[in-house]
Amino acid sequence: MSQIPTPIVFVVDPDISVRASLEALIRATGWQAETFASAGEFLSRSRKSAPSCLILDAFLPDMSGLELQERIAAERNGMPIIFLSGRCDIQTTVKAMKAGAMEFLTKPFDRETLLNAIRQAIKRSEAVLSRESELQALRSYYGSLTLREREVMKLVASGLLNKQVGGELGISEITVKAHRGNVMRKMKADSFADLVTMALRLRVVRSLAAAAA
Repeated sequence: MSQIPTPIVFVVDPDISVRASLEALIRATGWQAETFASAGEFLSRSRKSAPSCLILDAFLPDMSGLELQERIAAERNGMPIIFLSGRCDIQTTVKAMKAGAMEFLTKPFDRETLLNAIRQAIKRSEAVLSRESELQALRSYYGSLTLREREVMKLVASGLLNKQVGGELGISEITVKAHRGNVMRKMKADSFADLVTMALRLRVVRSLAAAAA
């Protein structure tokens, strides 16, 4: 079993004293800490597959925190953001929260409030990474299917009986059963409902209505 990477808490803040204070707090809590003085420094950093979150000042030297938040949403989906700023206004706070920020805290910050926000952000990141890992595994399983097995999977997950699948593909019901067994084995599906769920996640069928049709 692979070891779960230690969560990383990124900090983007132009104030070196704030970065140092946050880094010490983060490391003392058992997480990794990586700090940056600007948005550009953060964006140039190579990505790692580990649970993470970002503590972000709303006012940066090269772009606004809101602009960086927008970039992250487009390029690094699944990274929760906690705003921590010495200056804030209602408009900025509302925009940040509407765009998905987990918290908008002000400096000087309350230690426990910030730590609780980080814990919740990391939990969210872990959930996203788990879903992505599961989807990658499903794509790998699906990639191992033959073209005929993919056809059978799509029709079976759409609700057709073996006899109907055979009629659609011009093959015998016994052959359909053999292909269906191979699909179940290769996809590591424990049940028909399991297979339908996989087909929906892979968009082999497009909706529950389609699967039940």
